[in-house]
Amino acid sequence: MATYRLMLELKIPSRRAASLTGVSRTTANRKPAPPRDHAPVAPKNKLSAAERARILSALNSPEFVDLAPMQVYTKLLDQGIYLGSLSTFYRVLEENKQVKERRALAKHPPRTVPELVATAPGQVFTWDITKLAGPVKGKYFDCYMMVDIHSRFIVGAHVHAAESGVLAVEMMKGIFGIHGIPQVVHADRGTSMTSKTVAALLSDLEVTRSHSRPRVSNDNPYSESLFKTLKYGPEFPERFASVHDARAFISGFVDWYNHHHQHSGIGFHTPANVHYGHAAGVAKDRSATLAQARSKHPERFTTSTDPKILALPGPAWINQPKETTEQLAA
Repeated sequence: MATYRLMLELKIPSRRAASLTGVSRTTANRKPAPPRDHAPVAPKNKLSAAERARILSALNSPEFVDLAPMQVYTKLLDQGIYLGSLSTFYRVLEENKQVKERRALAKHPPRTVPELVATAPGQVFTWDITKLAGPVKGKYFDCYMMVDIHSRFIVGAHVHAAESGVLAVEMMKGIFGIHGIPQVVHADRGTSMTSKTVAALLSDLEVTRSHSRPRVSNDNPYSESLFKTLKYGPEFPERFASVHDARAFISGFVDWYNHHHQHSGIGFHTPANVHYGHAAGVAKDRSATLAQARSKHPERFTTSTDPKILALPGPAWINQPKETTEQLAA
């Protein structure tokens, strides 16, 4: 600013002086505010230090420490006591850095994040139950469905008129008898999933039980994705006339999904091909077809490798650890 004024005294135009010094002419020509003759006057309605201390003492008293300021304010009024306005209560708390949750709250330990990996079929099964609308409003059938997370193969699907742990155990016994006993069975925290009958069966078979965290649907992604494929299909009916109709539809869906649906998550193979070890042969035939086309019309291909979408499936994860993801990226 001093350089700017010195340049003006040397008769240098103000525009050029401002450009050379980087000073705004508006700022330089603004008149300074007149000095104050006295300190600012405190508002007449300002509470004294003692009065503010009394408010803080009341808020932190054993009687009111677990209550919100609004409740303290009204309870004091009910006792015929007025210490200040409600906004003053909050200002006093803010001055003392106490504007936060003042109540004594229960603290629950953090839930363990389930981290599961399957490198081959038969290692990790996940299951869930979804509702199928019945013939009238309020009537539903329960569809129990279990899937192998590596192959995406539906190893079992049962439809019943009710949900219970006993029915879940019957389903699991049938599945394990056909597909073998897995290392881990994962589910959410529904009533049947956490029932004693299911827990006893898995314990007897030495199968590790895994459960989703409460209200975290992403912890059971394979079952959730499967149910979306089921219910968003064009042939899924609005309602089922009977439990027998529901069973027939689910049976047809399972056959299509396992043996005809080319799943994007497993290289566009069918779950059955991956589950029973036929995917490698299919992938080899696909690669040979592409190689033949590449040799016939090389100008139509920008790379000599097959598309990544056709790659054989690798390990299937539920909540893949961050360090594993970073290692794969490196």
